[in-house]
Amino acid sequence: MVKRQFPRPSEIFELLQFKSPDFNARRRRLAAAQTIWDLRTIAKRTTPAAAFDYTDGSADEEISLRRARQAFRDIEWHPDILRPAPETDTSCSILGGRSSLPFGIAPTGFTRLMQTEGEIAGATAAGAAGIPFSLSTLGTTSMEDVAAANPSGRNWFQLYVTRQREICYGLVERAQRAGFDTLMFTVDVPTAGARLRDKRNGFSIPPRITAGTVLNTAMYPRWWFDFLTTPKLEFASLSSTDGTVGELLDSVMDPTISDDDLAVIRSMWTGRIIVKGVQNVQDSKRLVDLGVDGILLSNHGGRQMDRAPVPFRLLPEVLREVGKDTTVMIDTGIMHGQDIIAAAALGSKFSLVGRAYLYGLMAGGRAGVDRMIEILADQIVRTMRLLGVATIEELEPRHITQLTRLVPVSRQVAAAEASLSR
Repeated sequence: MVKRQFPRPSEIFELLQFKSPDFNARRRRLAAAQTIWDLRTIAKRTTPAAAFDYTDGSADEEISLRRARQAFRDIEWHPDILRPAPETDTSCSILGGRSSLPFGIAPTGFTRLMQTEGEIAGATAAGAAGIPFSLSTLGTTSMEDVAAANPSGRNWFQLYVTRQREICYGLVERAQRAGFDTLMFTVDVPTAGARLRDKRNGFSIPPRITAGTVLNTAMYPRWWFDFLTTPKLEFASLSSTDGTVGELLDSVMDPTISDDDLAVIRSMWTGRIIVKGVQNVQDSKRLVDLGVDGILLSNHGGRQMDRAPVPFRLLPEVLREVGKDTTVMIDTGIMHGQDIIAAAALGSKFSLVGRAYLYGLMAGGRAGVDRMIEILADQIVRTMRLLGVATIEELEPRHITQLTRLVPVSRQVAAAEASLSR
């Protein structure tokens, strides 16, 4: 028999704790976001299609981006048990300095078009979190303003080698004067990728107004208000701002870039230098022999060549050749703290997040970037505790298995031949 009684109000109120209402809509939306995907949903609701698609899209059929995200899903963890990690240290050493988390903010172009706070929101959020912030050559805030906004943080500058070499030499000198500590020499944009979403949206700087553009952006009055009442949108590091995205990239990028250009920039730059956009083992070995401080395995977020190598899958092969002590970093496809921990377990010294950062920015400006960092940080800590590791340095390849969804034909043939020879 179940004994029943009349409920006592005091007991009911002990079980039901009513949350105080928050009348700030932005803060309420961001607090409700539990994942980067949630921030993406908010960003899509609050940003015109052309700006959102520039962030969200990639090249051609967007296969590279889908494969990169799927690669992080195709893993299996191997947690240690009975190894408590009550105090979790997420910090790491990267390129001569410390970062409180094993990731930083990647360089992104056109950022103030996504949300008017732009790079200042990214730099100040990164500084507050104790992680590096990267400024793009195609950024919409000057390196001097970024340095002023984040004076005690770590600022990195991403360099495109332009057709007029004097322009990029001047950018290197400016970045050095502004106190940037790392230069990201970018090698994977000899020409613009086929970003079809941008072409269909007529995306350009300044925006080219069409009937479709007006109809779509009319649904986002706050975005228009910010766009029209803030300083002119332009590339802070470059003088030319007319044309479509592809036309702009074609005008400033140079397919003749070579090792000689790297040597010249290396001789000018007194800080750390990494090469961004490395996509095979041979180039990785050659760059290490050339004496760079690090390499960033990247296919430009899938925005250049579709069906490009997936950096996360390439990582173990590169490390087998260049050695685990080489500073190898990755980007592309990162949407969860587990993705960052997976890369670290396989030997990546650091990860960079681009789209995740911009989703946060579009969802809520500086507060949205803070929330993005908070979400990833919480996921990182939880993953480390579930794995039974207390520090990033304790992560090892034994903690993870990469499951094979796409296997190169050459490996299948080699496996078949090995089986026949037994």
